[in-house]
Amino acid sequence: MSEGEINNGRRKFLTIATTVFGGIGAAFAAVPFISSWSPSARARAEGVPVEVNISQIQPGQQVTVEWRGSPVWILRRTQKMLDSLSADEDQLRDPKSLAEQQPGYAQNRHRSRNPEYLILVGICTHLGCVPKYCPSRSKCPQDLGAGWPGGFFCPCHGSKFDFSGRVFKGVPAPINLKVPPYTFMNENVILIGVDEDSPAEV
Repeated sequence: MSEGEINNGRRKFLTIATTVFGGIGAAFAAVPFISSWSPSARARAEGVPVEVNISQIQPGQQVTVEWRGSPVWILRRTQKMLDSLSADEDQLRDPKSLAEQQPGYAQNRHRSRNPEYLILVGICTHLGCVPKYCPSRSKCPQDLGAGWPGGFFCPCHGSKFDFSGRVFKGVPAPINLKVPPYTFMNENVILIGVDEDSPAEV
């Protein structure tokens, strides 16, 4: 075998080897890049609807679940709470919920599908603090005003909301608390994150 044939064979081998190893390297480099196109497991989990059994919630009780990384409150209102909603409307900034903080089915006095159950994103619309639930005037801080019947109070900056999450005048929060999309699967189970009128909102 001549020296030229040996050099040609070596050149051919090196070319093939370089191409193969280069292709493998490119594939490994592309894996993290391609995987970045799909959402992370956490991002997928945060977008998943949350199913909640409400059958054990007592009148006046509030429970908190997590949806999309945010607290969501479910309050089973008493008749007294519902009665208070019409009494304080002259003190509210947006009593008719004209700002788009709720689906169309919640643009009413009780801001819900079923007046008994209120579902809200528990984040103040001022600076993102988490307000506290005050089920009655006696269980709230005493400096909130004699006419305030209770509802939700943000201890960070003093914003007040009624039992529908509607904001009072004269506080830092500019708009009502947000109502997330949700639907009743049956009388005891709600699905937060799915609006039966507009499924695409999930």
